[in-house]
Amino acid sequence: MSNKFSYLLLILVAAIWGFSFVAQSAGMEFMGPHSFNAARFILATVSLLPLWFAMSRHKPLNDPRLWLGGLLAGTVMFAGFSFQQIGLLHTSAGNAGFITGMYIVLVPIVGVFLKQHTSTKTWFGVVLAVVGLFVLCVDDNFSIGYGDSLQLIGVIFWTMHVLAIAWLASKVDAISLSIIQFTVAAVFASIFALLYEQPSWEAVVATSIPLLYAGIASSGIACTLQIIGQRNIEPSIAALILASEAMFAVLGGWILLDESMSSKELSGCLLMLLGMIVSQWPKRHKVRLVTS
Repeated sequence: MSNKFSYLLLILVAAIWGFSFVAQSAGMEFMGPHSFNAARFILATVSLLPLWFAMSRHKPLNDPRLWLGGLLAGTVMFAGFSFQQIGLLHTSAGNAGFITGMYIVLVPIVGVFLKQHTSTKTWFGVVLAVVGLFVLCVDDNFSIGYGDSLQLIGVIFWTMHVLAIAWLASKVDAISLSIIQFTVAAVFASIFALLYEQPSWEAVVATSIPLLYAGIASSGIACTLQIIGQRNIEPSIAALILASEAMFAVLGGWILLDESMSSKELSGCLLMLLGMIVSQWPKRHKVRLVTS
């Protein structure tokens, strides 16, 4: 697979994920957050089974990294989506998209504790993103909204998920890993839905369109494409492309939900986006001239 095709895959992933915030917001008109997540994870798992039979059924399943990695990725995914989905009850799709995108600047920070080098430009990008986050979320009373707070907690889990996928992507089958992680997330979400909500088939039918998008396009298809796309390009470039998810979230909220942003919120979003881009901008490799 060429690098150009990997770039296109990740741009498509970013667009699908960005517009999924609209589907997630619309879906909770009739369903609770855990019920919505349980249904989307089940749909994601089922939608990937035909692809697994066609492309991966002959690949070995006895690699412990596949099962342990799927358990870890699924657990972290459940936590990230839970905070994101509940937070969407109290904030806009655009805000949620930009705050979620903060994982892009947290990944290199975590890399410091993993003894990875973090450049000056990365720290500069982190500062820009944090300032933008402050402008976007903190009001005149220096308090942060409940929904935005939940999105911020979710960012921690999205950071963990990106790091887990970065480690697993080149080691195990992408489709098998996706199915395992969505199955794990579906089990957790179903338990929480039964404990704290009252899921019903009528609610599932009423929310069918957002569920189909979030379950099949955003979950099953996009997350698998993410794993495939990340195999062939550097993590920093992949993160840079995926940063555009935030822009697609704002665009989707504006077009489909009639959401609008104040000049203060737009300024915060622009600073965050600039920070994401600066922190993940790929290094320019020097070309050595060979002389005789």
